[in-house]
Amino acid sequence: MSRTLWHGRFAAEPSAALAALNDSLPFDQRMFAEDIAASRAHVAMLADVGLLTDAERDDIGTALDQVHSEIAEGRMDWRQTDEDIHTAVERRATELCLSAAKMHTGRSRNDQVATDLRLWTRNAIDVVAPLVVDVAQTLADRAREAHDAGLRLPGYTHLQQAQPVGLAHHLAAHAWALLRDAERLGEARRRTDVSPLGAGALAGSSLPLDPAATAASLGFASVFENSLDAVSDRDFVVDTLYALTMTGVHLSRLGEEIVLWSSAEFGFVTLDDAFATGSSMMPQKKNPDVAELARGKAGRLIGHLAGFLATLKGLPLAYNKDLQEDKEPLFDAVDTVRLTALALSGLLRTLSFRADAMASGADDPFAAATDLAEWLVAAGMPFRQAHAVVADVVRQALGDGAPSASAAQRLVELVSAHRDLGPAAVERLAPGAAHRSRVTHGAGGPAAVAVQLDRLAAALAQAAAAADGR
Repeated sequence: MSRTLWHGRFAAEPSAALAALNDSLPFDQRMFAEDIAASRAHVAMLADVGLLTDAERDDIGTALDQVHSEIAEGRMDWRQTDEDIHTAVERRATELCLSAAKMHTGRSRNDQVATDLRLWTRNAIDVVAPLVVDVAQTLADRAREAHDAGLRLPGYTHLQQAQPVGLAHHLAAHAWALLRDAERLGEARRRTDVSPLGAGALAGSSLPLDPAATAASLGFASVFENSLDAVSDRDFVVDTLYALTMTGVHLSRLGEEIVLWSSAEFGFVTLDDAFATGSSMMPQKKNPDVAELARGKAGRLIGHLAGFLATLKGLPLAYNKDLQEDKEPLFDAVDTVRLTALALSGLLRTLSFRADAMASGADDPFAAATDLAEWLVAAGMPFRQAHAVVADVVRQALGDGAPSASAAQRLVELVSAHRDLGPAAVERLAPGAAHRSRVTHGAGGPAAVAVQLDRLAAALAQAAAAADGR
């Protein structure tokens, strides 16, 4: 009979269907380093409390070293009975050293897998968070370049041209969002950094275990308080999935704007060949696939988060095999955000901005309509009345058509001739005037953006130090 870790209770082998459904080794073997690290810490603790001799501890440690090497180098002889990474590591270690049969003393796969996954998640956040900060830094670098060059573009609401802003202001908006994502990842890491090792299957142990010692050995910030909660808690997975999903959503929004800006209709940017693709049929095409994939991957991340929340919602305490569904969405979410962040950062670094196309929209006199209303407000007119005055002038200038060069000229003429506006107000319609007039805190005008970019640089330095120092 094939020997599983639980074979002693059963007289027959598990069915092929059960084995296929139950086995998690194909995906959880990527936690092998964490599983071996946790086993080393557990074995060291067992020796410290007198449940293993020092010689047994050392022999098991040597066996674990070899198992690590075999897996890392692709030499591991996986067996059909290796239903998960824990089984495989223990089985192979025991083949190398009979004392390894004592390795599972005082431990269940319930607290073992929770420990492994927390270690893996902590390490994964340490990889992903700096990449998220790097995208934000790339945006900040391009924003500084755009600010120094005086680039401006129309800002949008409802995807309709609204008011002009500096390109630096627009890029910085995406950077601030990503910094919040990096902060969320840090918060998820903090809640992940709790050791469940020593909780056993659900109720602890009658043996003299020392959970605090294993927690300290593995670098955890704290140890569990309740054994039931320790083995059933996957809040940290949800927290991490949420942080990754929000990151994906922000990368998607950035990708969407690049898709729009690179279209002939907008013409604001030109993609570098290294970060664009062509068409198999249309020779003229240059497609923003990186940006589109960033947009598409967000749906995948949202699905992982929603799906795992649905898995958790009806589970009684403590461990249930449903919790095996925590790893695949988490692993894929980490991989997805990592690859998307790397590709988008490269795209942003190589993107070329078309100042003429952006300025054409930003300097449209109709984009200064609010400035005209505020000019009247500064002269003492109530804003609602000022809004109505300018709206009437805009309506007359447009007639039944859309904004155009002739309509813009008509607007200038109407403003100049208006009794409440006049030639002085026309100055508000000059190219760049509306952009320069945005002076309040956090606004899109040059002076306000200069201050903002300094604050952004300080926030990025803090975020980078936090991400690199974990």
